[in-house]
Amino acid sequence: KIMFEITLYHYLVLSLILFAIGFIGIIISKNIIKVLICIEIVMSAINLNFIAFTAYKNYLFLSGMIFALFITAISAVQTAIGLVLIYQIYKNKDKITAEEIEELKG
Repeated sequence: KIMFEITLYHYLVLSLILFAIGFIGIIISKNIIKVLICIEIVMSAINLNFIAFTAYKNYLFLSGMIFALFITAISAVQTAIGLVLIYQIYKNKDKITAEEIEELKG
């Protein structure tokens, strides 16, 4: 039996893939809901980095896990506010594409 150990490198590669998928989705997507989902994917990649470094480098100090907890809370609030804004825009305009909404620009 050949057993492979999952190392920090594996977590960092997974985080890089998640970050790339989310970032490309933010750049390419025209639908605002897809953009919010891609932002959540990017936040998950950041959380994975914090937790992986905490678990592999310094497990006694849980600062990475505390940062991940705060990022998760902030991400949940951001998503809730974003969905409320999208709902209000859709109610007024019947469109939720990023290109067609120009009123929010300062």
